[in-house]
Amino acid sequence: MNLNLLQLLASAGPLLWVLFLLSLYVVYLAALRFQVLGRLQGSPDATIERARVTTAASGPAAALAEMDWTGLPTPAVTVLRAGLGRAERGTGAAVGAMNAAVLAEDARLYAGIQTLGTAAQIGPLLGLLGTVIGMVRSFLVFSQTSSPTTAQLATGISEALINTGAGLIVAIVAYVARGALRARADRIAVGMERVREELPGWLSRPAETPLDFEFGAGVARR
Repeated sequence: MNLNLLQLLASAGPLLWVLFLLSLYVVYLAALRFQVLGRLQGSPDATIERARVTTAASGPAAALAEMDWTGLPTPAVTVLRAGLGRAERGTGAAVGAMNAAVLAEDARLYAGIQTLGTAAQIGPLLGLLGTVIGMVRSFLVFSQTSSPTTAQLATGISEALINTGAGLIVAIVAYVARGALRARADRIAVGMERVREELPGWLSRPAETPLDFEFGAGVARR
């Protein structure tokens, strides 16, 4: 049984090795991206809330200083740091810095996903090419032999079917990995968008300091 399987794989032609290498690359890329996104995944809610409270109480500079030792290295926190770092120059500068940070983080989040989509498209095409080559070999047997044997015909047919199956397997694995990675990246990107939408509202509210309260109380006494 094992010998027959090895013989079938050997008769599949060189395209099977191309598909095998492509499948290894797909598995490696998917595993690498899952590992990267796993490090970037994490709820930024506590960090965002702490930064909001600190910004309202002491200003964006104090919030940025606090995040330097409490913030997690997630894309949402990176965008928040970018906005707070430019907050002293105005809301427009903070928004511009956050937009640039979002573009950079998007490139990091979705890296490799398009490559998996391309591999999912190439896999069936390579399998189809192997199918065509296998069927051509079967027809060549008919043209060269008046009464071809079953073994002679099986060589081309097995090459066609094995390449077709291998191409479909590569495509299925690549599509599943691409969908799972995109869903995880989308969940992480939601935190970035939340920061970009909320931070301008924080900066538009002036911080209340003890001096403000004393001045207001003095005006009231007069």
